[in-house]
Amino acid sequence: MTSYFRNWLTGTTSDPVPTLNRVSPPPENDDEGSDTATEGDDDTPPAFPSLSSAQRVQSSTPRILTDSQLMPPPPLPHLVQRTPGADREAHSGNPSSSLTVLETTQRPAKPSKNRKVALAPGHSPLDWANLKTSGKDLRGVEMLSRIPPSVLKQHNKRDDAWAAFYGKVYNMTPYLAFHPGGERELMRVAGRDGTKLFASTHAWVSVDLMLDACLVGFLVPEPSS
Repeated sequence: MTSYFRNWLTGTTSDPVPTLNRVSPPPENDDEGSDTATEGDDDTPPAFPSLSSAQRVQSSTPRILTDSQLMPPPPLPHLVQRTPGADREAHSGNPSSSLTVLETTQRPAKPSKNRKVALAPGHSPLDWANLKTSGKDLRGVEMLSRIPPSVLKQHNKRDDAWAAFYGKVYNMTPYLAFHPGGERELMRVAGRDGTKLFASTHAWVSVDLMLDACLVGFLVPEPSS
């Protein structure tokens, strides 16, 4: 004990001064759970397919198509408009050949001839309607009568033209100048029954409405002797 105090007073000790050493834990083994800890901290999804997979190696980079490749332009007109059985050489070197008239096996039917004629001033359908309502006598008879074909046949002149339509006899004389087809066409049925001709050319026209003011009688069979 005496020697210890002596050494303490002199500043030297025989025993070493204890020191504090920091000891780090041993390194973790990479094979034991290191992957699990890393996956828990990283939220990045894995690449699919894998970067080293056979699908990714065999696949090629996708090609971006242009507008012309997505929807190609239409073919030239001279390559589309062709008549079946026509010579292709006639269309092959001339782009403007599509504008030419293509021949067909049958000629188109000619339009029907217009039967209307130029009417004199004051003889339009409106003028005829005004004439009917004017109160002028257009019948030329005092009363309606029963008219056989033999009597009807006598009225076949321009100044005295009668005709029968659907069993009724009309005095067509005042209407001749108002007929859109002309007087000549209307005189074809003067003095006879014109129902068949009228139905084939004016099926949409009401003869009763057109010639109601010109009614003179009714067509009847010939009286028996």
